[in-house]
Amino acid sequence: MDLQLTKKLALVSGSTAGIGNAIAASLAREGARVIVNGRTSEAVDAAVTAMKAATGGEVVGFAGDLSSASVADKLLAQYPQVDILINNLGIFEVRPFEEITDAQWQRFFDVNVLSGARLARLYLPAMRQRNWGRIIFISSESGLQIPAEMIHYGMTKAAQIAIARGLAEATAGTGITVNSVLPGPTMSRGVGDFVRDWASQSGKSAKSVEDDFFKTARPTSLIKRFATLEEVAAMVTYVASPVSAATNGAALRVDGGVVKSAF
Repeated sequence: MDLQLTKKLALVSGSTAGIGNAIAASLAREGARVIVNGRTSEAVDAAVTAMKAATGGEVVGFAGDLSSASVADKLLAQYPQVDILINNLGIFEVRPFEEITDAQWQRFFDVNVLSGARLARLYLPAMRQRNWGRIIFISSESGLQIPAEMIHYGMTKAAQIAIARGLAEATAGTGITVNSVLPGPTMSRGVGDFVRDWASQSGKSAKSVEDDFFKTARPTSLIKRFATLEEVAAMVTYVASPVSAATNGAALRVDGGVVKSAF
């Protein structure tokens, strides 16, 4: 299938590693021009070099913490319009509810929610002028099934789903679509480190650790394994493309069936 992404300019926030990096690489392989973002120049430069080599695509970088309004303004000045905005920047941590401070609540909101809402606000006017655009929030199944061990994280993922749906309503009848994509347990860098550490401490193999995780922590999973980065990226790449025009205002699950619902 030709996804018709050639020469579309895509910004992927938080894309030097993990899901964001896989999304950026997938878009580049499909012919999109991609802006890779990370907090440091060193990480961005390394990611851009590696992605160019791996994909042969047109890849540039922007270094800066996009949870900061001033950094987002600098990004807009450098790249005044994008065709595709992927709001992937995010943080997570496991923390008991009683130990989550006001400052931590605020930080999770600023990084996971406000950064994407701000970028959408900055780039939406140009999309309206061209009557075309794609805005995608990388949420999580945790936005539907709030994890008791990280309620502040689940709150931000639910908020992203709400913003995406609201923006889709606000742009109804245009060539702009807004969706959220909800990965489930995915073999990101952090998850890989977690599995290896658990295996080392328990004396088990990584496969046994993964099997135990899905038996105890995510028993509703239908695939009984971590999704790969590429599996998540494939969904996002499709939704970012012109051929996905009838997919709008949706919360699209790539969760391996963890959410126990047919809807």
